[in-house]
Amino acid sequence: MKKLSSYAKHINLITGLLILSALLIMMIVSFFYTPYDVNQMNIANKLQNPSSQHLFGTDEFGRDIFSRIMKGTQTAFLVGILTVSIGLVFGTLIGGIAGYVGGWIDELFMRIMDALMAFPGIILALMLVAVFGPGILNTSLALGVIAIPSIARIARSGFVQHKGSEYVLAAKLIGVSPLKIMFRHILPNVSSQLIVAASIAFAVAMLAEAALSYLGLGVQPPDPSWGRMLKDSQAYLISSPWYTYAPGFAITLMVLGLYMLSNAIRDILDPRSN
Repeated sequence: MKKLSSYAKHINLITGLLILSALLIMMIVSFFYTPYDVNQMNIANKLQNPSSQHLFGTDEFGRDIFSRIMKGTQTAFLVGILTVSIGLVFGTLIGGIAGYVGGWIDELFMRIMDALMAFPGIILALMLVAVFGPGILNTSLALGVIAIPSIARIARSGFVQHKGSEYVLAAKLIGVSPLKIMFRHILPNVSSQLIVAASIAFAVAMLAEAALSYLGLGVQPPDPSWGRMLKDSQAYLISSPWYTYAPGFAITLMVLGLYMLSNAIRDILDPRSN
Protein backbone atom coordinates (compact mmCIF):
# COMPACT_ATOMS: atom_id res chain seq x y z
CA MET A 1 0.00 0.00 0.00
CA LYS A 2 2.85 2.38 0.81
CA LYS A 3 4.38 1.74 -2.61
CA LEU A 4 1.03 2.41 -4.32
CA SER A 5 0.58 5.64 -2.34
CA SER A 6 4.09 6.82 -3.22
CA TYR A 7 3.56 5.87 -6.88
CA ALA A 8 0.28 7.81 -7.07
CA LYS A 9 1.95 10.79 -5.42
CA HIS A 10 4.71 10.86 -8.03
CA ILE A 11 2.28 10.29 -10.90
CA ASN A 12 0.26 13.36 -9.82
CA LEU A 13 3.39 15.45 -9.47
CA ILE A 14 4.96 14.43 -12.79
CA THR A 15 1.72 14.61 -14.78
CA GLY A 16 0.74 17.98 -13.29
CA LEU A 17 4.20 19.43 -13.98
CA LEU A 18 4.22 18.12 -17.54
CA ILE A 19 0.80 19.59 -18.33
CA LEU A 20 1.56 22.99 -16.80
CA SER A 21 5.05 23.09 -18.32
CA ALA A 22 3.60 22.47 -21.79
CA LEU A 23 1.04 25.26 -21.31
CA LEU A 24 3.69 27.58 -19.88
CA ILE A 25 5.97 26.95 -22.88
CA MET A 26 3.02 27.62 -25.18
CA MET A 27 2.39 30.92 -23.38
CA ILE A 28 6.05 32.00 -23.66
CA VAL A 29 6.17 31.10 -27.36
CA SER A 30 2.92 33.02 -27.99
CA PHE A 31 4.63 36.29 -26.98
CA PHE A 32 6.95 35.95 -29.96
CA TYR A 33 5.20 33.66 -32.43
CA THR A 34 1.78 32.34 -33.41
CA PRO A 35 1.07 30.53 -36.71
CA TYR A 36 -1.36 33.30 -37.70
CA ASP A 37 -2.31 36.75 -36.49
CA VAL A 38 -4.86 36.03 -33.74
CA ASN A 39 -7.11 38.93 -34.78
CA GLN A 40 -6.74 38.74 -38.56
CA MET A 41 -10.11 37.94 -40.14
CA ASN A 42 -10.58 36.03 -43.36
CA ILE A 43 -14.26 35.37 -44.00
CA ALA A 44 -13.43 33.18 -47.02
CA ASN A 45 -11.80 30.69 -44.62
CA LYS A 46 -14.46 30.72 -41.90
CA LEU A 47 -15.28 27.51 -40.00
CA GLN A 48 -12.75 25.37 -41.83
CA ASN A 49 -12.11 21.83 -40.62
CA PRO A 50 -8.88 21.05 -38.76
CA SER A 51 -6.09 20.56 -41.28
CA SER A 52 -2.33 20.84 -41.70
CA GLN A 53 -2.78 24.57 -42.30
CA HIS A 54 -5.12 25.12 -39.34
CA LEU A 55 -4.57 22.47 -36.65
CA PHE A 56 -7.78 23.28 -34.77
CA GLY A 57 -9.67 24.74 -37.71
CA THR A 58 -10.94 28.32 -37.98
CA ASP A 59 -13.70 30.28 -36.26
CA GLU A 60 -16.67 32.18 -37.69
CA PHE A 61 -14.38 35.05 -38.77
CA GLY A 62 -11.78 32.80 -40.38
CA ARG A 63 -9.28 33.29 -37.54
CA ASP A 64 -6.95 30.41 -36.69
CA ILE A 65 -8.25 28.72 -33.53
CA PHE A 66 -4.90 27.20 -32.55
CA SER A 67 -3.25 30.65 -32.61
CA ARG A 68 -6.02 32.03 -30.41
CA ILE A 69 -5.69 29.09 -28.02
CA MET A 70 -1.96 29.85 -27.77
CA LYS A 71 -2.63 33.54 -27.10
CA GLY A 72 -5.35 32.61 -24.61
CA THR A 73 -2.73 31.02 -22.34
CA GLN A 74 -1.49 34.55 -21.62
CA THR A 75 -4.92 35.53 -20.35
CA ALA A 76 -5.27 32.32 -18.32
CA PHE A 77 -1.91 32.65 -16.57
CA LEU A 78 -2.22 36.42 -16.07
CA VAL A 79 -5.65 36.16 -14.46
CA GLY A 80 -4.52 33.19 -12.33
CA ILE A 81 -1.33 34.89 -11.12
CA LEU A 82 -3.05 38.19 -10.31
CA THR A 83 -5.91 36.41 -8.54
CA VAL A 84 -3.60 34.24 -6.42
CA SER A 85 -1.36 37.22 -5.62
CA ILE A 86 -4.30 39.28 -4.33
CA GLY A 87 -5.73 36.34 -2.41
CA LEU A 88 -2.38 35.35 -0.86
CA VAL A 89 -1.27 38.84 0.17
CA PHE A 90 -4.53 39.99 1.74
CA GLY A 91 -5.67 36.55 2.90
CA THR A 92 -2.39 35.84 4.68
CA LEU A 93 -2.31 39.32 6.22
CA ILE A 94 -5.90 39.14 7.49
CA GLY A 95 -5.68 35.53 8.63
CA GLY A 96 -2.25 36.00 10.23
CA ILE A 97 -3.31 39.05 12.26
CA ALA A 98 -6.57 37.39 13.31
CA GLY A 99 -4.87 34.17 14.36
CA TYR A 100 -1.92 35.75 16.16
CA VAL A 101 -3.70 38.62 17.93
CA GLY A 102 -6.98 36.80 18.68
CA GLY A 103 -9.74 38.38 20.74
CA TRP A 104 -12.18 40.81 19.19
CA ILE A 105 -9.91 41.42 16.20
CA ASP A 106 -10.07 37.74 15.37
CA GLU A 107 -13.85 37.76 15.70
CA LEU A 108 -14.24 40.89 13.56
CA PHE A 109 -11.97 39.71 10.76
CA MET A 110 -13.43 36.21 10.64
CA ARG A 111 -17.03 37.42 10.63
CA ILE A 112 -16.18 39.65 7.65
CA MET A 113 -14.62 36.64 5.92
CA ASP A 114 -17.70 34.55 6.74
CA ALA A 115 -19.91 37.22 5.22
CA LEU A 116 -17.86 37.14 2.00
CA MET A 117 -17.95 33.35 1.89
CA ALA A 118 -21.74 33.38 2.37
CA PHE A 119 -22.13 34.80 -1.15
CA PRO A 120 -21.74 32.31 -4.01
CA GLY A 121 -18.36 33.09 -5.57
CA ILE A 122 -19.56 33.58 -9.13
CA ILE A 123 -22.40 35.88 -7.97
CA LEU A 124 -19.96 38.05 -6.03
CA ALA A 125 -17.62 38.15 -9.04
CA LEU A 126 -20.50 39.15 -11.31
CA MET A 127 -21.44 41.96 -8.93
CA LEU A 128 -17.87 43.29 -8.70
CA VAL A 129 -17.29 43.10 -12.46
CA ALA A 130 -20.64 44.82 -13.07
CA VAL A 131 -19.56 47.65 -10.74
CA PHE A 132 -15.96 48.09 -11.95
CA GLY A 133 -16.48 47.00 -15.56
CA PRO A 134 -15.15 44.03 -17.55
CA GLY A 135 -11.52 43.47 -18.50
CA ILE A 136 -8.51 41.42 -17.40
CA LEU A 137 -7.53 43.60 -14.42
CA ASN A 138 -11.05 44.03 -13.07
CA THR A 139 -11.78 40.33 -13.53
CA SER A 140 -8.59 39.46 -11.63
CA LEU A 141 -9.51 41.92 -8.88
CA ALA A 142 -12.96 40.39 -8.50
CA LEU A 143 -11.62 36.84 -8.42
CA GLY A 144 -8.85 37.88 -6.02
CA VAL A 145 -11.46 39.21 -3.58
CA ILE A 146 -13.25 35.86 -3.79
CA ALA A 147 -10.00 34.01 -2.99
CA ILE A 148 -9.23 36.06 0.15
CA PRO A 149 -11.65 34.40 2.66
CA SER A 150 -10.57 30.79 2.09
CA ILE A 151 -6.87 31.66 2.23
CA ALA A 152 -7.45 33.85 5.30
CA ARG A 153 -9.08 30.97 7.17
CA ILE A 154 -6.21 28.63 6.31
CA ALA A 155 -3.65 31.23 7.42
CA ARG A 156 -5.55 31.89 10.65
CA SER A 157 -5.68 28.21 11.60
CA GLY A 158 -1.93 27.91 11.00
CA PHE A 159 -1.12 30.98 13.09
CA VAL A 160 -3.39 29.82 15.92
CA GLN A 161 -1.68 26.43 15.87
CA HIS A 162 1.87 27.83 16.00
CA LYS A 163 1.57 30.97 18.15
CA GLY A 164 1.85 28.91 21.35
CA SER A 165 4.89 26.95 20.16
CA GLU A 166 8.17 27.03 22.06
CA TYR A 167 10.07 28.86 19.34
CA VAL A 168 7.46 31.64 19.37
CA LEU A 169 7.60 31.93 23.16
CA ALA A 170 11.41 32.04 23.01
CA ALA A 171 11.27 34.81 20.40
CA LYS A 172 8.94 36.81 22.65
CA LEU A 173 11.29 36.40 25.61
CA ILE A 174 14.23 37.90 23.74
CA GLY A 175 12.11 40.86 22.63
CA VAL A 176 11.39 40.05 18.99
CA SER A 177 8.63 42.30 17.63
CA PRO A 178 5.20 40.76 16.89
CA LEU A 179 5.53 41.48 13.16
CA LYS A 180 8.85 39.62 12.97
CA ILE A 181 7.40 36.70 14.93
CA MET A 182 4.42 36.55 12.60
CA PHE A 183 6.17 36.81 9.26
CA ARG A 184 9.69 35.51 9.93
CA HIS A 185 8.95 32.72 12.40
CA ILE A 186 5.34 31.53 12.02
CA LEU A 187 4.67 32.23 8.33
CA PRO A 188 7.37 29.84 6.99
CA ASN A 189 5.79 27.05 9.07
CA VAL A 190 2.35 27.53 7.49
CA SER A 191 3.64 28.13 3.97
CA SER A 192 2.95 24.53 2.87
CA GLN A 193 -0.79 24.90 3.51
CA LEU A 194 -0.78 28.26 1.76
CA ILE A 195 0.99 26.84 -1.30
CA VAL A 196 -1.68 24.17 -1.67
CA ALA A 197 -4.43 26.77 -1.17
CA ALA A 198 -2.82 29.02 -3.80
CA SER A 199 -2.64 26.24 -6.40
CA ILE A 200 -6.31 25.41 -5.83
CA ALA A 201 -7.22 29.12 -6.00
CA PHE A 202 -5.41 29.31 -9.35
CA ALA A 203 -7.57 26.50 -10.76
CA VAL A 204 -10.76 28.05 -9.36
CA ALA A 205 -9.77 31.41 -10.87
CA MET A 206 -9.31 29.73 -14.25
CA LEU A 207 -12.81 28.29 -14.17
CA ALA A 208 -14.35 31.51 -12.85
CA GLU A 209 -12.62 33.61 -15.54
CA ALA A 210 -13.90 31.26 -18.20
CA ALA A 211 -17.41 31.53 -16.74
CA LEU A 212 -17.28 35.34 -16.63
CA SER A 213 -15.92 35.53 -20.18
CA TYR A 214 -18.62 33.11 -21.30
CA LEU A 215 -21.21 35.51 -19.84
CA GLY A 216 -19.53 38.43 -21.61
CA LEU A 217 -18.26 40.06 -18.39
CA GLY A 218 -14.69 38.85 -18.38
CA VAL A 219 -11.93 39.48 -20.90
CA GLN A 220 -13.24 41.57 -23.77
CA PRO A 221 -12.57 41.23 -27.51
CA PRO A 222 -10.24 41.32 -29.30
CA ASP A 223 -8.16 39.73 -26.51
CA PRO A 224 -8.47 35.93 -26.87
CA SER A 225 -10.03 34.13 -23.90
CA TRP A 226 -10.91 30.45 -23.70
CA GLY A 227 -14.21 31.24 -21.98
CA ARG A 228 -15.12 33.81 -24.64
CA MET A 229 -14.24 31.30 -27.36
CA LEU A 230 -16.63 28.81 -25.76
CA LYS A 231 -19.40 31.41 -25.80
CA ASP A 232 -18.78 32.30 -29.44
CA SER A 233 -18.61 28.63 -30.49
CA GLN A 234 -21.92 27.48 -29.00
CA ALA A 235 -23.86 28.58 -32.10
CA TYR A 236 -21.71 26.24 -34.21
CA LEU A 237 -21.63 23.24 -31.87
CA ILE A 238 -23.38 20.95 -34.37
CA SER A 239 -21.88 22.19 -37.63
CA SER A 240 -18.32 22.88 -36.33
CA PRO A 241 -17.78 20.96 -33.07
CA TRP A 242 -13.99 21.39 -33.17
CA TYR A 243 -14.52 25.10 -32.44
CA THR A 244 -15.98 24.16 -29.04
CA TYR A 245 -13.67 21.23 -28.32
CA ALA A 246 -10.46 23.28 -28.60
CA PRO A 247 -11.08 25.87 -25.82
CA GLY A 248 -12.96 23.31 -23.73
CA PHE A 249 -10.01 20.92 -23.86
CA ALA A 250 -7.57 23.75 -23.02
CA ILE A 251 -9.57 24.73 -19.92
CA THR A 252 -9.88 21.09 -18.84
CA LEU A 253 -6.16 20.48 -19.32
CA MET A 254 -5.16 23.57 -17.31
CA VAL A 255 -7.49 22.79 -14.40
CA LEU A 256 -6.49 19.10 -14.40
CA GLY A 257 -2.80 19.99 -14.27
CA LEU A 258 -3.32 22.44 -11.41
CA TYR A 259 -5.41 20.02 -9.35
CA MET A 260 -2.96 17.14 -9.87
CA LEU A 261 -0.06 19.38 -8.87
CA SER A 262 -1.88 20.71 -5.79
CA ASN A 263 -2.74 17.17 -4.67
CA ALA A 264 0.88 16.10 -5.10
CA ILE A 265 2.16 19.12 -3.15
CA ARG A 266 -0.34 18.44 -0.38
CA ASP A 267 0.70 14.79 -0.11
CA ILE A 268 4.41 15.64 -0.14
CA LEU A 269 4.20 18.40 2.46
CA ASP A 270 1.74 16.60 4.75
CA PRO A 271 3.77 14.41 7.16
CA ARG A 272 0.70 12.27 7.86
CA SER A 273 0.80 10.97 4.28
CA ASN A 274 4.21 9.33 4.82
